[in-house]
Amino acid sequence: VQLQASGGGLVQAGGSLRLACAASGDDFSLSSMLWYRQAPGQQREWVAVINVSGVTNYGDSVKGRFTISRDNAKNTVYLLMNGLKFEDTAVYYCNQRKFNGVEYWGKGTQVTVSS
Repeated sequence: VQLQASGGGLVQAGGSLRLACAASGDDFSLSSMLWYRQAPGQQREWVAVINVSGVTNYGDSVKGRFTISRDNAKNTVYLLMNGLKFEDTAVYYCNQRKFNGVEYWGKGTQVTVSS
């Protein structure tokens, strides 16, 4: 399985970005998909999850601003980020968690929010 994240970039505070993560392999629809982020000098932080039924959950720092969604026909998970803040600056990683517990990580995409 390979995960390819895209959509990162430089945006002003208050702006929006949509990240996408395309997954290879046949088990996408049977996997939970997650987004994490890691800011410089900080530990990786969980951002959002969407399970196989489409149920979502979010970290407290992004709740109400970020929306995770998935398109099983395209093997792609998205993260719509609205109301971006300087503290959202980080490398964002997608994670595929299969039904048997095996996990895969993408290489990440940089999001930079200017204040």
